[in-house]
Amino acid sequence: MIKDLVYVIPAGKFNKDELKSLLNNHPEIKFASLVGIDLAGNDTDEKIPIQIFTKDMDDFFNGNAVQTDGSSVVLTGIATLNNAKLDMLADGSVNWIVDYNYEHIDEETGKPVGTLRIPAFLVHNGLRVDSRSILAQSLEYIKAELKELFQKNDKIAGLDHINGADVEDIIFTAATELEFWVKTPANKAEVEELSASQVLQEQYWQRTRGNVRTAMEQAIITMSKYGLEPEMGHKEVGGVKATIDETGHLNHVMEQLEIDWKFSNALQCADNELLARIIVKEAFRANGLEVTFKAKPIIGVAGSGEHTHVGIAAKLKSGKIINLFAPTDMRKAFLSAIGYGAIMGLLKHYEVINPFISSTNDSLNRLKPGFEAPVCIVTSLGHNPSVPSRNRTILAGLVRDVNNPMATRFEVRSPNPYTNTYIAITAFYMGMLDGIKAAVNSGKSLEELDTELSKDAGQQGFYLETDRAYRSEHDVFDDYSEEERNRLFGKPPATVWENMQNISNYPDKVKTMTTGGAFRPELVKAFVAGALVRWKTELLNRIIPENLDIVKEAKPLHDADFASDLDLSNWEKINALRLCLAKDCFSQKSMFTRIKDAIQAGDYDTASQLQIEMSDKVNELKLLYRQYEKNMIHIC
Repeated sequence: MIKDLVYVIPAGKFNKDELKSLLNNHPEIKFASLVGIDLAGNDTDEKIPIQIFTKDMDDFFNGNAVQTDGSSVVLTGIATLNNAKLDMLADGSVNWIVDYNYEHIDEETGKPVGTLRIPAFLVHNGLRVDSRSILAQSLEYIKAELKELFQKNDKIAGLDHINGADVEDIIFTAATELEFWVKTPANKAEVEELSASQVLQEQYWQRTRGNVRTAMEQAIITMSKYGLEPEMGHKEVGGVKATIDETGHLNHVMEQLEIDWKFSNALQCADNELLARIIVKEAFRANGLEVTFKAKPIIGVAGSGEHTHVGIAAKLKSGKIINLFAPTDMRKAFLSAIGYGAIMGLLKHYEVINPFISSTNDSLNRLKPGFEAPVCIVTSLGHNPSVPSRNRTILAGLVRDVNNPMATRFEVRSPNPYTNTYIAITAFYMGMLDGIKAAVNSGKSLEELDTELSKDAGQQGFYLETDRAYRSEHDVFDDYSEEERNRLFGKPPATVWENMQNISNYPDKVKTMTTGGAFRPELVKAFVAGALVRWKTELLNRIIPENLDIVKEAKPLHDADFASDLDLSNWEKINALRLCLAKDCFSQKSMFTRIKDAIQAGDYDTASQLQIEMSDKVNELKLLYRQYEKNMIHIC
């Protein structure tokens, strides 16, 4: 009977009467839930009896059916305690899905109880204020701007095969790649063991086994039922080989995995990514495994990214779909003028895009040299148009197939699984729009646009900034020193505070993000305020207590009768770090206390700088203590 379950209600397939009939014929669907996305990417989930939904369906589409307390979600400075009411407006333009609880079987039908999850918009004081609205309304604005651009330009460089007057519609395509760590609850693996396995490449593309294999297969099958069209699931670079317990089952699981699925339109892509996370977590939980989507769950080992692919296509009046990034001759040029403009706009504005991509301590922990995570604002196209580039050290790379122009797109490598995909895609496309306009309106040839993107630092261009370089076909980590990277491509922010300061430091670039009225300045301000609240709270209530535990666990192990001079020297260094980090005295406060004092005083510059120093000292402490511990010989 379970084969008769309804998983997806495709956008536009049913009118209201047909939808009511479908729900009446599936009494296992007991609830409806309007899913709004706040500015931090959190989704709402409430249980509304399905009878109420079907009875008052018109009200759900008019925003008159469901209200919620906006002070309980991340809409900082918008939904306040004295003005917190939010209306929830159902979105009929995307797919709806039925979320089944396989642990709760309906007695009447023998099927799992289902909840109809309906993507929704959040409305405050008559204005939409949620992440889904920011993306949906931004895309409408960008679409109108691009259609106008084609109306004014019959021919655009690199798009000789189409006439601007023939463009009927603009299509935004996007896809994400979900990486995650999975482990047996309560089990840990040593960082050295994980690091060695990573360097030896023992896990990447290896065969999955046991309950990990089962959970992976179940997740992929379930994603197919929901129409996500999964393309691949595989092991990633991180992890160690599991052990077998006395019952013959795999135990001590600690692995990094990835699942990819087919692209879709940009808004549906973001909805699909949220659904994929739910499916993955439930599939692995049902098999006794924990999943984390943190960007850097284990310091010193590969983190998890969520590479985001973005493209733009045009639908012609004939019905034909044309990739607007792909040039007419794929073997003679890398990109069309629109493609060159898109990557230039993304890179030029990345200082103010980055705050929306990396807004947590966890996200910035991942963006460090040495783990294939991008730290520089730079792109790679390839050495020549006939040979696609697969440079994994850059921020945004060109993905193309000379035999398939429709595959041409940009892969942005900085997002992680907890990046707010709705706002990330918004920021990418808004930056791209600015560059596209500049490239097309300049009237420059593809060769001139390639020269602009490839210019050296210090060379003046018509659009890109003079003191920066934006393209490299080299290994950014191995072929440049840190000083060279910072000089050529800009110094990356080290803390959430530094990243959010770019919103204040680059007002002209922020204006590009807010043009069109969808991503309004008050929403940008609310996003930043929410990120800073989380930064301060996590720093005080999680990071410092966790580091204090590390300090307390670093106890003396040597015996005075058997200690070597190296033991004594190591312990002296370790104890000095412990005292510096955690011990207050009359003459000097500890680093932990100084951070707390700086935050309480509102001196966030000092708190940010001390956070960097604290991180360095804690890492030094952990390294020294491991060396000290390994030199101990216990004599019975």
